[in-house]
Amino acid sequence: MSEQPGRIMSGEMAEQPAVLRRILEEGALRIREAAASIAARKPRFVLLAARGTSDNAALYAKYLLEIRLGLPCGLTSMSTTTAYGARPDLTDVLVITVSQSGGSPDLVASARAAQEAGAITLAVTNNPDSPLAAVSEFHIDILAGPEKALPATKTYTASLLALYLFVEGLRGEEGSAAKALPELAARILSRQDEVRQLASRYRFAERMVITSRGYGYPTAKEAALKLMETSYIPALSYSGADLLHGPLAMVDNISPVIAVVPDGKGGDALQPVLNRLRGRGADLVVVGPRRQVDAASAGFVLPTDGVPEELQPILEILPLQLLAYEVTIARGQDPDAPRALAKITETH
Repeated sequence: MSEQPGRIMSGEMAEQPAVLRRILEEGALRIREAAASIAARKPRFVLLAARGTSDNAALYAKYLLEIRLGLPCGLTSMSTTTAYGARPDLTDVLVITVSQSGGSPDLVASARAAQEAGAITLAVTNNPDSPLAAVSEFHIDILAGPEKALPATKTYTASLLALYLFVEGLRGEEGSAAKALPELAARILSRQDEVRQLASRYRFAERMVITSRGYGYPTAKEAALKLMETSYIPALSYSGADLLHGPLAMVDNISPVIAVVPDGKGGDALQPVLNRLRGRGADLVVVGPRRQVDAASAGFVLPTDGVPEELQPILEILPLQLLAYEVTIARGQDPDAPRALAKITETH
């Protein structure tokens, strides 16, 4: 355990408002230029490839592309090309590979195979000198700066913002609604004492369930990953719709449930799930607008007024990153040193 447990993770979470501002001020123009070049090629389909935290960012991009552009999207199974040698026809298909390091061999091999199969290839990484950037036709640098903590935090929110600006660029828009994010993010991160109080509910938890719908679903998956890799609590993430198809049976009055409730259509779609959870007496904590938090056992109120639903995931994950950190500290563990993890995971 380090001399100050969680010092690195805490510092990098605190950098996120500055990282978001840097993307808006220094990276937005290059993102729009890449988007304009790709839009001119008129891709007919989009495939997204990623692992771990970046996979949750890719899922967010899938929602953006399908909802904002009406463009069919899929998440790739990289082993079909890297292990089985499949070579599908990817002519006029946009393949977006999201990776913090840009160094995992399967991602690099998958992007190379996609380009050889006729795809338009875009890498979204935190390392412009990475092998992934080198084999891709286009590259977006998320400008997060070196990330030393094993649990990815600032690279996740940076990836979300970069992908949002890219999709807006495909639409010929500048994504001006994102300008409020750095200040809102700073306000959320300043409320760590609130999160510390929430964390006391989960110090002795044996499992947790995290649920959402729509744009909030990638947040639920990322929050579960952060809790598992730092505190080692088994955290199961479900779309609210999937939760009703069986897994709801495991929820009882001692099972902690966190619901990420978007302020918009995703939150509306989640209401029947919230009603069922309350009916089962679940210990329900809500991350979302005040009216939703007030109807739950506890929660964290997000400043969603005036924030489009498609941008809310960049704010939703912040208190959940803090929660993973605080729960881990409360359990006497060091979030900077999760067991059995390496910063770059090399899969093939």
